[in-house]
Amino acid sequence: MSWIESIQKAINFMEDHLLEDITIEQIAQEVNSSVFHFQRTFAILTDMSIADYLRRRRLTLAAQELIGTEQKIIDLAYKYGYETPEAFTKAFRKQHHITPSEARKKQGPLQSYNRLVIQVSLKGAEPMKYKIVEKEKFQIVGVKRTYNCQDGENTREIPLFWQEVNQSGFDHQLYQLNNGNINGVLGVCVPNTNQGQKGFIDYWIATDHVGEVGEDLLTMEVPASKWVVFEVHGPMPDAMQNTWKQIYSEWFPSNPYEPAGTAELEVYPEEDAYSPDSYSEIWIPIK
Repeated sequence: MSWIESIQKAINFMEDHLLEDITIEQIAQEVNSSVFHFQRTFAILTDMSIADYLRRRRLTLAAQELIGTEQKIIDLAYKYGYETPEAFTKAFRKQHHITPSEARKKQGPLQSYNRLVIQVSLKGAEPMKYKIVEKEKFQIVGVKRTYNCQDGENTREIPLFWQEVNQSGFDHQLYQLNNGNINGVLGVCVPNTNQGQKGFIDYWIATDHVGEVGEDLLTMEVPASKWVVFEVHGPMPDAMQNTWKQIYSEWFPSNPYEPAGTAELEVYPEEDAYSPDSYSEIWIPIK
């Protein structure tokens, strides 16, 4: 089974168990995938977290039942996983912009999220520049934070992390410390296995550094790997996000490699990443 078939099988599993309290571990296990790789790929391809998808689909089905049956609102709340009618009403209003009672009276439009079908583009209309490199282990130094990927915290909070680092001038300090083989400041996404449950990542803003560092900085060893390195041209964040999508929707399906599931890098060689002519890279360990 290819990785894209695995993603679709996982979506089918979620759809078959929408009314159950399923976890990301169960979903990833269904397709023999790591939690880290599954949630990363899902978010890149769909622009939403797994929790977002499950919530949107449940509320879509709940709305259909509201207008098509006589079931009590309190019963629908419990059926779709809400502990109280108040919690159900709050979530329902957030998605549909009307209350369940208003929906039953057909007092406004509803917002429907349909079942996902992953479609892969193999047209290759936009050329991708990449290279395969072997690299020995290396040390990164910088700062890190831990995020929950199951509820989309990483998507919301990582841009704020970068904003904080840039405004404080810490990124300039990292450029000065950069004396390793990878040129620039790095955004490094690593699976976190120390939270007691899966679905967390450590996100580093760091640089490749050889030597000792002060006590105010953290260090991590990135293991020796085979990497696919993609060029990214254009201002952030759009150029980076578009390249991630192209990698997973075009490059991986048409090449004999899989992500290794270890640390993934975004590399910013230039300090002005928002320039129209800026250049950056994406490094993905492969197997």
